Amino acid sequence: MMAMLEDPSAERLDVQEQFWKPVTEDRLGYCLYRSLAQPGLADDQLERIIDRSRQRNRSNGLTGCLHYENGVFFQWLEGPWRQVFRLLDALRDDDRHMDMTILDQGSLDRRLFPDWKMRFSDRRAASLFDWLADWNSRPDDEGAYAERVGVFLRSIKAEGPGNGA
Repeated sequence: MMAMLEDPSAERLDVQEQFWKPVTEDRLGYCLYRSLAQPGLADDQLERIIDRSRQRNRSNGLTGCLHYENGVFFQWLEGPWRQVFRLLDALRDDDRHMDMTILDQGSLDRRLFPDWKMRFSDRRAASLFDWLADWNSRPDDEGAYAERVGVFLRSIKAEGPGNGA
């Protein structure tokens, strides 16, 4: 004999609430990505990217770190999750770089770069590629690779052109 439910949608709602929690506007999220700069990116273009990033991040409540080395960008973005992912959508269409790859993303309990609208570093501050070589990191080991890039970005000193909060 089949049991009849008074309101079948009520049971589905209860199950959904157990496993799914709505994300709020102020929930902190992050994304770590890698991309290739367009060939021939000049220092003055890089400085404009950094300046514009800081302005945009300030107005959108974002913080993070950008490392540029050998024509490769590595960026950690953090802030309200909707703002992070709106920015990622815009960055995918930015023709100053290509081959954007998301290395890691998720939620945060607290910011890792709370005082930096866009911390910048380059090889003069420290070499990410040397760091990864010391760890024998390979891009095909995605979990370990992303973790080591994140550790590097948090450990470097902010030196290089255009630094400031």
